[in-house]
Amino acid sequence: MTRIPVQARSPVSAHGAADGGRPAAGPGTAVLDAAALQALAEDIRRWGRELGFQQVGISGTDLGEHPAHLEKWLEAGHHADMEWLREPKRVDPAALKPGTRRVISLRMDYLPAEPRIHQILQDGSRAYIARYALGRDYHKIIRPRLQRLADRIAAEIGPFGYRAFVDSAPVLEKALASQAGLGWMGKHTVIINRRAGSYFFLGELFTDLPLPVDVPVSNHCGSCQACIDICPTKAIVAPYVLDAGKCISYLTIEYRGVIPVELRRPIGNRIFGCDDCQLVCPWNRYAQASQEPGFTPRHAFDGPPLLNLWDWDEATWLEQTAGMPLRRMNYTSWVRNLSIALGNAPASTEALTALTKRFSALETAGQLDEVLREHLLWAMAEQRDKLARLSPPPLR
Repeated sequence: MTRIPVQARSPVSAHGAADGGRPAAGPGTAVLDAAALQALAEDIRRWGRELGFQQVGISGTDLGEHPAHLEKWLEAGHHADMEWLREPKRVDPAALKPGTRRVISLRMDYLPAEPRIHQILQDGSRAYIARYALGRDYHKIIRPRLQRLADRIAAEIGPFGYRAFVDSAPVLEKALASQAGLGWMGKHTVIINRRAGSYFFLGELFTDLPLPVDVPVSNHCGSCQACIDICPTKAIVAPYVLDAGKCISYLTIEYRGVIPVELRRPIGNRIFGCDDCQLVCPWNRYAQASQEPGFTPRHAFDGPPLLNLWDWDEATWLEQTAGMPLRRMNYTSWVRNLSIALGNAPASTEALTALTKRFSALETAGQLDEVLREHLLWAMAEQRDKLARLSPPPLR
């Protein structure tokens, strides 16, 4: 999610095999003339749609200005502690799959039919989870579809060289999607499609086929800066520049440490990811509900009371989150994030009691590490202050 949501990691193997599937050949790829390649490109788009993707685009391997933008972003330290983003192969598709001449980028929508974003965010007693993470892990849905697409291409033309990716290896997937005409990079650094908004996943097939390429679309953000203005932690420090160290998606998903005090209240009830910058984007009025059954929200995670989730021990958490994007975090981060949300919740003796009991239990068991101690103490203090303000002043 990061997929810092999060368009929004596990590559298909370097030889084109999908987790033990049939390897795709490199040498011996069929030689096709221009007309045959054009027809094949149209077939690939059709096969992609038949496999549940909403759009398919094709680009070359030149990433334009994106590598320079990435380098500047890294030099500014906006990547927080995500040092893996420095991987040099990220800016060179051919380094990830030698012989790559084209990249087939595919889009799959994920927005639930009833997203209820406003409703949940405005109820501080409930947990908000980024809409992409409410169902099955998208890697498990998209990766096999990419393999099936590769198999279909091979059935048509014979063996060819390819490698498939789903938000896994060091791929600049948003840059590739932009080059392939799937959308433009918004000021919040998420790809926007003028007919579908931004609530979608991306997947790629790197291939040695010299397919005709699509034309990138122009930027349609104009003077709008709604995403910049709405960000709770002001993580979008300039148009097209996101400071990951302030981003709620990064803090609640990727980061494992102590969240700065000044960012805790702005996090609100968001326990995994954040959708605010997408929520206010005018182009998301065109976002379509996903038709993929795997992305249907699991009831236990679609805006449940915070205290319901607080009761889960680690075994329950592992059972409930099996096969979900929520496994990107660990159980300690889950408790940390819930602690912040309970501290931000409306004044509640039940919340304070639950926090106090968890603190005592962890301390007694010798399991109260620095991260949990800090956030539990903060949350308890927040609840005590709110409850004190509700109490009537003493009579004199």
